[in-house]
Amino acid sequence: MSITPTLPTGFAAGVAPDMIDIHTHILPEKLPKWKERFGYGGFIELDHHAHCRARMIRDDGKFFREVESNCWDPKARIAECDRHGVSCQVLSTVPVMFSYWAKAQHAHDVSRFLNDHIAGVVRANPGRFEGLATLPMQDPDLACRELERAVKDLGLKGIEIGSHIRGEGFDWNLDEPQVLEVLAEAERLGACVFVHPWDMMGESSMPRYWLPWLVGMPAEISRAICSMMFGGVFERFPRLRVAFAHGGGAFPSTLGRIQHGFESRPDLCAVNTRKSPIEQRHSFYLDTLVHDPAVLSHLIEVFGAERLALGTDYPFPLGEAVPGELVRSLSTLTSSQRERILSGTAREWLEGA
Repeated sequence: MSITPTLPTGFAAGVAPDMIDIHTHILPEKLPKWKERFGYGGFIELDHHAHCRARMIRDDGKFFREVESNCWDPKARIAECDRHGVSCQVLSTVPVMFSYWAKAQHAHDVSRFLNDHIAGVVRANPGRFEGLATLPMQDPDLACRELERAVKDLGLKGIEIGSHIRGEGFDWNLDEPQVLEVLAEAERLGACVFVHPWDMMGESSMPRYWLPWLVGMPAEISRAICSMMFGGVFERFPRLRVAFAHGGGAFPSTLGRIQHGFESRPDLCAVNTRKSPIEQRHSFYLDTLVHDPAVLSHLIEVFGAERLALGTDYPFPLGEAVPGELVRSLSTLTSSQRERILSGTAREWLEGA
């Protein structure tokens, strides 16, 4: 089914900006008490402590994040989308909900609950939302089973996965055989893949100043891209449509170094791929969440507008407060480039060429 966004209210036909935001997060208003159900803890709960506000708290009492009603209320989201001219949001869960560390069957139960919720929001608001599933990636068989259900039965467009898959006794980069099983199924089903940083490297050694989010997140995305490139993932699955959050993190600014490493130490970097990082830069998509017009201009120069899609990280504080503002601020963009970044690339990533 093609994406035909509903015209936001308050805009006349032919005047409304057509914007598809591929990077937004949503939660159900109420979460089950997973600790009581499964017999062990580590899961997130929602404490609705005030009107239209809730605390995301781990079930051992550790505070994670304060959220507002736009994190769970479709009406609140649509009102804000209308105000900014966003025609369609792509919904994915908050990465702390991945539960890769949990027992596989329990992570599967959590995934089904979250995916059913996202699918329900999409069905109830046709044209305004599309959805991505989360999967129990610690068990490839269960993950593939849930991926097929999410696409075929729920009508979700693809999946959101972490920048690596870490749990009890394992930590897989995105080129590991267990991950490749799921990516192969995604390619077979025509499902797109959104890679989001989580469980940031070095988090325990830099607890202050929000450094896991400011330093760790960009590093995590570069880790994911390099793992997939050097692992030959894009060559192995040429029809797989993968988008990376946060403008590719640290990868674009260190591409020269990564390319030099590939050329100078092929014995280490070129074992599983014939193509260099420069050659592979058009094998995936990036969102536009970089907060800096100079950086966005660099992404356009290196990757091309056809590889960039609007992403805001709505509704969280590190996101873009006014969707599309950064893209529209670039006076050097042609109208076709601007249209491509604000909606055209998203359609291609979601639907396939």
